[in-house]
Amino acid sequence: MTTLLKVQSSLFEDAGQSSVLAQQFVERWQAQHEDARVISRDLATENIPHLDQTRLGALMTSEAERTPEQQEMVAFADKQIAEVQEADVLVLGIPMYNFSIPSVLKAWMDYVARAGVTFQYTAQGPEGLLKDKKAYVFITRGGFYGDDHAQTALVRQYLGFVGITDVEIIHAEGLNIGDETRDKSLAAANDRIAELLAA
Repeated sequence: MTTLLKVQSSLFEDAGQSSVLAQQFVERWQAQHEDARVISRDLATENIPHLDQTRLGALMTSEAERTPEQQEMVAFADKQIAEVQEADVLVLGIPMYNFSIPSVLKAWMDYVARAGVTFQYTAQGPEGLLKDKKAYVFITRGGFYGDDHAQTALVRQYLGFVGITDVEIIHAEGLNIGDETRDKSLAAANDRIAELLAA
């Protein structure tokens, strides 16, 4: 069974433009994959704790020596990784906040990137272990910053680092400039969704 994992990170939850585009994609994708399993994660409502010394210490403590509290922390981290490992398709809804990604998404990324589990260091450099997956990334921005902005580069580099190299990034920009500009940008993003699903 094909599994799709949708991760949205807008503080406006389902009403955020990046969340709306991600959901529109998922609904159209589901129409083509009726037997597929879809997992949805809303990082803005699920209170993803930022990785701190205590949580990192739990991950670095051997299983036999972990306290019940540490076991709970590790179980939470393991769940984030397991969902990505199980997914064949990853859909990310990402708004731009202060020129970068939302902090809740960065927190989630910190849990998913774990040495020896989702990537490993080799003599030839780091090797991602989350291979053979397809990612669709919906990035929304109030102004115009372009496809080569540092935010886009960060997302692409991170996904590649953990082994996800088949990545489609769809930008919807200028959403806060005016109604006409917003509507045109969102329409173009929806046209791109149609193209991707028709391929």
